[in-house]
Amino acid sequence: MANKATIGQAAEAVVLGGTLNGLGVVRSLARAGIPVTVVGTRFTGAALWSRHASPRLVREYIGEDFTADMIKLGRTFSQRPVLFLTDEECVRSVSENRNDLADWFIFRLPSKQCIDTASDKGSFHEFAWKHGFPVPCSIILETEQDVDKLETMSFPCIIKPDDKRQVLRGNAIRVVKAESLHEARMHAISMLNAGIGIVAQEWIEGADSNIYFTLFYRGSEGCRVAAFTGRKLLSFPRHVGSTAICVAADEARDVLEPMTLRFAECAGLDGMGSMEYKWDDRHKRFTMIEPTVGRTDWQEEIATLCGINIPAAAYRHELGLSPMSEARHGANMAWRATFIDRVPRHFRTLGSVLIDGYFRWDDPLPALQHYCVVNPLRHVLRKWKIAK
Repeated sequence: MANKATIGQAAEAVVLGGTLNGLGVVRSLARAGIPVTVVGTRFTGAALWSRHASPRLVREYIGEDFTADMIKLGRTFSQRPVLFLTDEECVRSVSENRNDLADWFIFRLPSKQCIDTASDKGSFHEFAWKHGFPVPCSIILETEQDVDKLETMSFPCIIKPDDKRQVLRGNAIRVVKAESLHEARMHAISMLNAGIGIVAQEWIEGADSNIYFTLFYRGSEGCRVAAFTGRKLLSFPRHVGSTAICVAADEARDVLEPMTLRFAECAGLDGMGSMEYKWDDRHKRFTMIEPTVGRTDWQEEIATLCGINIPAAAYRHELGLSPMSEARHGANMAWRATFIDRVPRHFRTLGSVLIDGYFRWDDPLPALQHYCVVNPLRHVLRKWKIAK
């Protein structure tokens, strides 16, 4: 969905979501000289403490209150701002209320059907397999009677909710690596009894550093606005968690960017998105793990640090401004979510510049808020010792 704004005085960018993801987007936009408002539900969000953005609150990210608060916010701007989504709940809410919100904000989203298909892990797997994209062997479990299907899996395998919102709401664990049929059955039954549909997926052999991702923005008529390919060095928790440390992966760009954009075209995924891959040591190929749809990714800022400012490129595209030139640099840059995440020993000898997701000398308050208020330092240090 595309909307045009009157080009003149610089339009605002509105970043919806105050977590580390939102903080990276705020800093990326500010780096390009774009005025930013960041929106959260509580002032505990690190992004709301950045000196680069004006903070605003909404009551929640779902329901009628969300729509009413966003329209109220939209009325405060002299021209429609460009809206950036960093939260899974926000994608669904904006999608479901796009007709009302389009009068007040500029945004580009796939159709509701596309969002539903790509956001559901079972539907994504079926779609990708049907269109010839490499995906792990998977089975969908919807009721307790389906648990017997696990007998067809090889082990270890991955058990995860088919809808990531269940994780974000605290109703389910993000991913479980089951080493045996018994362990898989136990976790599956527990999640199904809680009303959570799940996907069981074959485990792809390889270290965390075998996990790659391509971030992208597709604009009008499906044009490629910007793309970046990176690689995880570390996940937290190991093997099954979010990105802890990542770098650019130019060596995989020529393979993964065309594959990602081809999938996006097949699925109709316009706007912001990404695809995660894992290099399969056994079959010597990249395998699609899961997409991110309609929003920026957790580690989005690594692209900006390496010279590909995807949020700024998207902003300029939606306002009809001249495209940004891609100036790839900073191949030795590494992004780390927090200093809790221990740098792998082999990485310490590479001479790379490690950038903390929260702390910057020119923007210190988000780190102080995160490390000293939301997560008191003694608690952070205890987690650091556990992660050693």
